[in-house]
Amino acid sequence: MVLVADGARPDTLRAALDTGELPAMATLAREGGLHEVTSSFPSVTGPAYAPFLMGRLPGPIGLPGLRWFDRARTACTFPDYTRSYVGYQMGAVDRDLDPAAPTIFELVPESIAALNVIGRGLPASARVAELSAKSALRAAMTHFRGNVRGWLDIDREVSAAFTRRIREERPRFAFAALTGADKTSHAEGHEAEVVRQALRIVDDTVARIRDDAERDGRWASMQLWIVSDHGHSPVARHEDLVGLVSDAGHRAIAHPWVFAIRPEVAVMVSGNAMAHLYLDLAQRTRPFWPALQRRWDPLADLLLARDSVDLLLLPHGPGRCEVRSRTRGAAFVERRGGHTIDGAEYRYRPVTGDPLGLGDARTGTADEMREATADTDYPDSIVQIAHLAGAPRSGEMILSAARYWDFRARYEPIPHVSSHGALHREHMLVPLLTNRPPATPPRRTVDVMPSALAALGVSVPAGLDGRSFV
Repeated sequence: MVLVADGARPDTLRAALDTGELPAMATLAREGGLHEVTSSFPSVTGPAYAPFLMGRLPGPIGLPGLRWFDRARTACTFPDYTRSYVGYQMGAVDRDLDPAAPTIFELVPESIAALNVIGRGLPASARVAELSAKSALRAAMTHFRGNVRGWLDIDREVSAAFTRRIREERPRFAFAALTGADKTSHAEGHEAEVVRQALRIVDDTVARIRDDAERDGRWASMQLWIVSDHGHSPVARHEDLVGLVSDAGHRAIAHPWVFAIRPEVAVMVSGNAMAHLYLDLAQRTRPFWPALQRRWDPLADLLLARDSVDLLLLPHGPGRCEVRSRTRGAAFVERRGGHTIDGAEYRYRPVTGDPLGLGDARTGTADEMREATADTDYPDSIVQIAHLAGAPRSGEMILSAARYWDFRARYEPIPHVSSHGALHREHMLVPLLTNRPPATPPRRTVDVMPSALAALGVSVPAGLDGRSFV
């Protein structure tokens, strides 16, 4: 059983456990453990569910962000060739995914799920939250009206339906996302009382699952995990990123207005603290920075001069990315070898400075790089940058926002006072609560899916980014 407390920070959860507000999860923490793991970049709902359900980082398997531009014109349609998973295009997630990367639902057919975003292999009858068109319409209206407290009612209904289905059907694998903590954090901040209310709904769900399992003798063999997909941090100012690009003299498109005559730049924001910028949109194959530098260096300089931009990533090729900081210089992140996290070797090479704060050059495995970045502002950044920058659908510029900033000043249903998506530790570090002690320390959210397969006795397929902690 996997519950996603969407948007829950480790410190917020730990504080609520310490004060006794979450008694069911506090018991699990004592019996199993509360761990801190890294999510994926971009740290945003939707793409960051791929680790839980596919054991893969999202970018390389087709989900580079919440919004993206289809340069190849193979997935998205005329006239704009863009994708946004906010709204009706969320239904395109399954067909956007790499068909060679299996979902846990394809490997464990006896599954149920609620608000899972990724659903390939899951029949309609097993999708708990998709009870009717009426309920889907209600969720959409709740979002676009900015009714954040309405999400708590949706969470309660999802929880009741989910726990009932588990009790009656006894699925081998069950997954549910409860999104109230994320929605309320955006509206009122991650320390608001309403966020604690959202976490109490998660706790009530844990309590019901456990009570039912103890009553009918299933608890002794049940694994119950609570995890988050990203954190949050306060936002005080919002950069109108598409306006900035347009004012620089470039024909730009961004959601929700993605139609323009001969657009040059697609500004695709996620979270809203990261963004992909796609350049020279007429090209069907992805250009890399050395070929773009002559024309687009002025825009790169303009962006990096903004207080809103913390890191500017410029992919030089599938395995090489330049990282620039306005105040800390530039360096290169390089990946050699296999396509998965553990199959590659990584290198961090300062050029004019140390933008990621590692102190010096580094070469090593994914585990060694995770350890080297653990105490920096950008935990696991080397691995995350290497894989997202090299993903075929990523942009030619990738931005990670500075603290207290995000990149979307218009068109949000509510003004955001908290955001996520960037490489900052507040966004990338998430809690993982297990009801039994793990065999090895969990590292990343990509470890959840292979661990679930191992617990079920199902063969773990080759090519995953995660490895089992069971």
